[in-house]
Amino acid sequence: MNRTRTILVVDDEKHIRDVVQYALEKEGFVVALAEDGAAALLRHASGGIDAVVLDVSMPGLDGLETCRRLRTRARTPLLFLSARGDEIDRVLGLELGGDDYLVKPFSPRELVARVRAVLRRAEGALPADAATTATRTLEHGAIRVDIERHEVSASGVPITLTPTEFGVLTALLERPGVVLSRAQLMQRAYPYDNLITERTIDTHVKRLRAKFREASGVDPIATVHGIGYKAS
Repeated sequence: MNRTRTILVVDDEKHIRDVVQYALEKEGFVVALAEDGAAALLRHASGGIDAVVLDVSMPGLDGLETCRRLRTRARTPLLFLSARGDEIDRVLGLELGGDDYLVKPFSPRELVARVRAVLRRAEGALPADAATTATRTLEHGAIRVDIERHEVSASGVPITLTPTEFGVLTALLERPGVVLSRAQLMQRAYPYDNLITERTIDTHVKRLRAKFREASGVDPIATVHGIGYKAS
């Protein structure tokens, strides 16, 4: 990461905004602040945002709805921050397009690590043995992936993926027909990121399938029960 990255921090609690801002600025990030979803959307629309740290529970436009609206126009890496620890809330946040989820109270050091992780995914973390893929495309049936441009299409229909979804799809298409366990998929998609969990992989696979089916009727992933996933 050569240039300074700008992180948009969205939380209705000033104390939380201050803590996150201090932690990120201490590590060299530039921080933009918003105290609600509406302000966040306006700030994001003005440009220059590299990642978003977004609280789930806010008055008015909450974090989940803010994420949904952001995802209609951008794939900016997004980390949910919330006091809610229930699995259903984590899954819903990821299914709406979040890349990661951190529960309050949190360690500022862990927050910074997770922000760095989602930025790495957005900036082209490649599978461990795929150093040459950045200059070419992957094609599998009706699916085409341009890794350098971060573009995906199915039957000619463009499909917008988050950085995490893109990494998972690329890892599968690199070895078509080969079944990857969740652990192998995590390692191949993000060899330098130990913050992804197996349950998170399941959620991103589910969202990938939904996007492809909605856009083109194509399902790019097959589940091999008890083992993992493969490109279908």
